[in-house]
Amino acid sequence: REAPVCIAAVEKLKLKPDVFIIDGQGIAHPRRLGLASHLGLFFDKPTIGCAKSRLTGQFEEPPPKKGTYSLLKDKDEVVGAVVRTRTNVEPVFVSVGNKCSLEDAIEVTLSCTTKYRLPEPTRLAHQLVSTLKLKA
Repeated sequence: REAPVCIAAVEKLKLKPDVFIIDGQGIAHPRRLGLASHLGLFFDKPTIGCAKSRLTGQFEEPPPKKGTYSLLKDKDEVVGAVVRTRTNVEPVFVSVGNKCSLEDAIEVTLSCTTKYRLPEPTRLAHQLVSTLKLKA
């Protein structure tokens, strides 16, 4: 439902990213094919799902310190990680979308997270969309 709009937006970019961080799930999805996976397959690029909420799986709460995480498991399958991007702040749900390891997905997510809970690319995109909605 969101993929066609995302695809159209990416196709308009003058500079194509090496990796995409998507506000949504990768394989941490009930059908193992969330938005991050769809876009990664379509563009044949590394993609990471970084969501604010969980769609599937169980986890233990990670320690409160930034950079800590616990595995998100659905039955016996690891489908992602619950990552603390700021100390004493709710974690995010990171999963592989396409062409990357879970370890790389966690590392990229943490490297893109500065003083806010969400990685800067998704935070800024959300901020822009919110501004555009107000103007409409």
